Amino acid sequence: MANKKQLMALVLSGLVGIAHAGEKEELLKLRNTTTNLIKQLVKSGVITDKMAEEMIKQAEADAGKQVAEAKEAPAKEAVPADEVRVAYVPDFVKDEIRQQVRSELREEVVGDVMAKAKNEQWGMPNALPDWIKRFKLSGDIRLRSQHEFMADDNTALSYFDYQSINDNGGVTNAGLDGFYNSTEDRQRFRERVRLGVDVNITEGLKAGVRLATGNQRDPVSTNQTLGNTGNKYDFTVDRAYLQYDAVNDDKFKWLTLSGGRIKNPWYTGGGEFSGGSEVVWDTDLSFEGFSGTLSHQLGESDSLMGTNRLNRSVFATAGAFPLQESGLSHDDKWLFGGQVGVDWGFANQDNLKVGLGYFDYVNIEAKPNTSASGTCDTNTPANNASRPEFMQGGNTVAVICNEGNRDSLASQTGYPAMYGLASDFNIVNLNASYDMALFAPYHARLSGDFAKNIGFDSAAVSKLLNGTVIDEQTNAWQIRADFGWPRAEVAGHWNVFAAYKRVERDAVLDAFTDSDFHLGGTNTKGWVIGGNYGLMKNTWLTGRWLTADMVTGPPFGVDVLQLDVNTQF
Repeated sequence: MANKKQLMALVLSGLVGIAHAGEKEELLKLRNTTTNLIKQLVKSGVITDKMAEEMIKQAEADAGKQVAEAKEAPAKEAVPADEVRVAYVPDFVKDEIRQQVRSELREEVVGDVMAKAKNEQWGMPNALPDWIKRFKLSGDIRLRSQHEFMADDNTALSYFDYQSINDNGGVTNAGLDGFYNSTEDRQRFRERVRLGVDVNITEGLKAGVRLATGNQRDPVSTNQTLGNTGNKYDFTVDRAYLQYDAVNDDKFKWLTLSGGRIKNPWYTGGGEFSGGSEVVWDTDLSFEGFSGTLSHQLGESDSLMGTNRLNRSVFATAGAFPLQESGLSHDDKWLFGGQVGVDWGFANQDNLKVGLGYFDYVNIEAKPNTSASGTCDTNTPANNASRPEFMQGGNTVAVICNEGNRDSLASQTGYPAMYGLASDFNIVNLNASYDMALFAPYHARLSGDFAKNIGFDSAAVSKLLNGTVIDEQTNAWQIRADFGWPRAEVAGHWNVFAAYKRVERDAVLDAFTDSDFHLGGTNTKGWVIGGNYGLMKNTWLTGRWLTADMVTGPPFGVDVLQLDVNTQF
C-alpha cells in the first residue's frame, strides 16, 4: 500500500509540473479579473478612484513582500530522497488514481467546464455562421396608464388645433376638431414597443435598424393608444443608419460619424437618470440626416485601469438635417446645428458636463398666398410647401391661404384654410449637469437647460400678421434635481426626481418639444415630479405627475398622471 501511495504522489507531482507551465496565464487572468472588479466598483460609485489606487498599491506591496519571503525560504525537495522513482505505472494504480481524482472533483467545477464548453462550442466547429455572430438584437416594451385632468377654470373651444385645421382643409371642415379639448378629462392605456438590430459590418463600422409603434405623422411619440376595435398597430421604421466610430489606443472614442435616420446627436443634459431635458427635443425624436462628433481627452489615461482616470474630455458636434422636401419648391426646409462642450470628472467621482449649441432652421416661416383673392384654390405650389407637416401647438402662426368664396354670410373671402409658422427659429441652447457621488451608491444630480430663439423678428412677424403686433416670448428653461441609484433596472434600486420648466410661445419649435408636458407644445409652464423603482432585472416601474398651465392667453391647465411598467431586453 505504501508503494501505491508513493506512485500516486509521483503522478500527482507530474500533474503539478504541468500546471506550472500555465501558471503565468492563470496569474494574468487573476490580475485582469481583479482589475475589472475594481473598475466596476469605481464606476458604480461604491469606491473612489483614490481608494482603488490605494487598494492596488497595497496589493502590489503585499505581493512583493511574499515574493521576497519565498526567495529567502529554503527550497524544499519535490520528492523525498527515500522514495523510489519508476518509469512505469501499473494499470491498477492508474485506475485508483482516476477514481480518487473523480471523487474529489466538485460539482461546480464540472459545471464551469460544461458552461465553458457550451459557450465556446467545443466539438462543434462552425456551429453558427460568422455573419450571425455580428448581429445584436435589443428592444423594450412599455405599458402605460395615462390620466389627463383638465383644470376647472378652463374655457371650452378657447384654443385652435392648427394641425387638425390644416389636415381637414380649413376651419369650416375641421369643425369642433379644430379646437383642443380643454374641458373633458381623459383616461388612456398606451403601449410602446421598440425592436432594434445592430450589425457589426467591419471594425468601427456598424449598421442599425429600429422599429417602433406610433403614428407616422407624429415624430415625437412612439405610443400606441389601446382601444382600436381590434385593429392592428402601426409598426414603422424609427431608425435606420450607418455609424462609424474611431477609437485610440486607450479605447477612447474620438470620432463618430452617423448618417440616415439616427438618434439625437446633441447633449441634452441627460445621464443615467433620464434621457435628458425635453425643452428643445423630445426624447422620442429621431433625426434624419448626418452628424459628426469629435472628442479629445484631457490628461493621460490610467495605464492599469485602461481608461481616462478622471474622465475629462471636450467635444464638438455638427449636423445637417432635411426637414421637409418638396418637388414643387426649391425652398426645402432644413435644420443645421452645432454644439461644443466639456465632460469634466473629479477625483471624488463627481462629474460636470456642459454643452452649448446653436440650431438654425431654414425656410421654416409661412409664405402667404399673394394672389388677389388669397384663396387656396388659386394658391401656388411654392406657398403650399411652407405649411408645416406637423405642429403640436403654441407657436405664433400666420395664414397661408383662405378657404375661398363661400355662400355663407359669415364671410365673403372665407375662413383660413391653411396655417404656417410666423417666426423664424435660430435657437441658442445651453445644457449643464452636475452629478455628485457624495452619497454613493446613491447619486444626487442637478441639471439645467436654457434656450432662446434669437431668430424672432418682431417686424417680420407683424408683417405676416397684417400689422398685428405681438409681444416677444422667446425664452425657455428648466431646472431638475434627481436622487437615488443612477439606474433602476435592478430589483430594489430606485430614484426620484423633480423639475420645473417654462417654455414661452416662440422659444423653440413646438413640433419637436416635449409631447407629454401639457400634452405637447409651447407656451407652457409647470412642474414634473416622479420616480422609478426596480422590480426585477431589466424591469421597473415609473410614475410621473405633470402639471402645466399656459404662459399667456386664456386659462388652460392640464394635469397628467402616467404610470408605466417598463422592460428591456
